[in-house]
Amino acid sequence: MGVASYFRQIREAVVTIVDGMAVSASHLIRRPYTIQYPDRLERRVQETLPFRYRGILDVDLEICTGCLACERACPIDCIAMAIEKNAQTREIVISQFDIDIAKCMYCGLCSEPCPTGAIHHTTEFEGSDFSLESLILRFVNEPVVAYKPKKGPEPDPELARMLGAGMRYVDEWAQPAADKPAARSAAPVKPAPSAGPPDAKA
Repeated sequence: MGVASYFRQIREAVVTIVDGMAVSASHLIRRPYTIQYPDRLERRVQETLPFRYRGILDVDLEICTGCLACERACPIDCIAMAIEKNAQTREIVISQFDIDIAKCMYCGLCSEPCPTGAIHHTTEFEGSDFSLESLILRFVNEPVVAYKPKKGPEPDPELARMLGAGMRYVDEWAQPAADKPAARSAAPVKPAPSAGPPDAKA
């Protein structure tokens, strides 16, 4: 290695260090972007998140039909439900609805098949606690009768409001019709060859 190459490498090393230090030093005179959380915020972070944000799950038990679709859809079994059917009234009674948010991976697969939008993600994300047991959300304190959808509009205004919000959530998650692949058309049936008289041999 020649002398010229030796000093060239020294110069490149010095230039590289100066470039790196210049970037770091420029932050000393810039206004910081960091803010104190959550004490110095004008609005809660949860209020600024979009509607489709996948936060901690919540259940509107008043409009839950007890169909178990969410429990079956969960790929990691973090939802545990127990239902019973009253033989006399033919009503479904929900005795357990637990969600283990320590296991939940926030995939949203449980909310897609819900017929009323009873189970949905919220914008809450602060789930830290001191024990795993406290991360199990238990939505049923005592057995409740499952919601039975009406054939017409819901007469109860509070349930109607919850159903409207739930169905909006389901519609937001549903795949738009324009994005769905078109159904394949059946292959055209070839006409059978007509049975004509056999060629006469000469």
